[in-house]
Amino acid sequence: MTTSTVAPPQALSTPRLWASGIATLALFIALAGDGIRNLLGLWGFVAVSILTAVACLALLVVLRPVYDRRRTPKALLTFAGFAVLSLAWSAYPGASLFTLTGMLLCSIVGVFLALAFDWASVVRVFANALKWVLALSILFELWVSLVVRDRVLPLWVDHGDGEPPLLAYWSRNLLFDGGKIQGILGNSNLLGIVAMFGLIVFSVQWAAGSVRRRSAVPWLILAAAEFLLTRSSTMIIALVVVLLVLAAALLIRNASTPAARTPVYLGFVGVVAAGAAGAALFSDQVLGLFGKSDDLTGRLDIWQTVIETASQRPWFGWGYSSPWVPWVEPFNDLVVRRGVLQLHAHNAWLDVWLQLGIVGLALFTALILSVTWRSWFAAVDRPRLGLDDSQGYSPLSLIPILFVTVLLVQSLAESRILIESGWVLIVLLTVATKQQSVSRPLTPALHR
Repeated sequence: MTTSTVAPPQALSTPRLWASGIATLALFIALAGDGIRNLLGLWGFVAVSILTAVACLALLVVLRPVYDRRRTPKALLTFAGFAVLSLAWSAYPGASLFTLTGMLLCSIVGVFLALAFDWASVVRVFANALKWVLALSILFELWVSLVVRDRVLPLWVDHGDGEPPLLAYWSRNLLFDGGKIQGILGNSNLLGIVAMFGLIVFSVQWAAGSVRRRSAVPWLILAAAEFLLTRSSTMIIALVVVLLVLAAALLIRNASTPAARTPVYLGFVGVVAAGAAGAALFSDQVLGLFGKSDDLTGRLDIWQTVIETASQRPWFGWGYSSPWVPWVEPFNDLVVRRGVLQLHAHNAWLDVWLQLGIVGLALFTALILSVTWRSWFAAVDRPRLGLDDSQGYSPLSLIPILFVTVLLVQSLAESRILIESGWVLIVLLTVATKQQSVSRPLTPALHR
């Protein structure tokens, strides 16, 4: 057991205290957006989101963080600018303006986090937001199962006299039946990604010594329990890929010379290729293992519809709308599954093609490649302080690439990377990896 001395915490100024609290609230809203809409309705959620983003913007003005204009993330600005430009040819300009406002609000939060906090503080406030979502989710499911003892619908949805579709329920009262629980988010896949983020953040914080074991372990157990109870096949695949990326990053870190990294990269590519080939050859068995039908739970039909619609405007798309606005054409009846109107393409890449065409898809690809590139080398390259490259690695520098990995896996089955927590994280990671060092080691360490 290490016995390092813990430095007394420094008193935070009032603006800094406000910044920490608002940052936690903003991340909570981004992560739990569906639950807030179920509780307050769409317009209540919009009001809360606007107020929070305005608070973030005001704190940026008060704190006046350092910003290096030479390190402006051009790929991010280009993609966002093209989305705004799509107003000129949008088939639904009102819907585009509405959803572009959402993109702006999420971008403000992401920029605020990246500029107003160092990386260790970003991880801390993100962990706090995750704890609130995970704790409230298990308490909500306990309340439903022990008190209500029945399925629960959102407060602001009217399904008339007919039986609501199963997908419409906020909670299906499945906690003591072994899942799939949906938590306050009302969606098992979304709760699964929150639990996945929790597993990453709490583990890395513990490894970095920024939290004590008695604090980390209970939250890790809760995150693991909710991860298992959601039974999200997408997040199970994401977990496997995250572990593979983590192993590759740690092996690269331990390589004694640049040449020694080459076998690791080749091995990583080989494992990925073998995994892809195996999944293709034994697709029926893999789908059966995850309890999925051969149409990927209806996704193939959704993708076919999106492809046909996108092909009508292939180069510049129909106009930005993430999520799809359900009261305008063609989204008002584009995809209906099990009685529920779908609000995204269940694949971010197809969604971008539909909305912004091939040009927008190329810009989005450039954005994702740039943030992935910087996140990877922030994880595997030794931090430099001036000419000194003998600094130790920080476990916290692994978080960007692990988060990007989760978002990329999720983007193949969901479009959340384009909205709310997904877009907040893309903006945060893009700006943070350009503007600050996310690999600087922590000092001093806490007692384990």
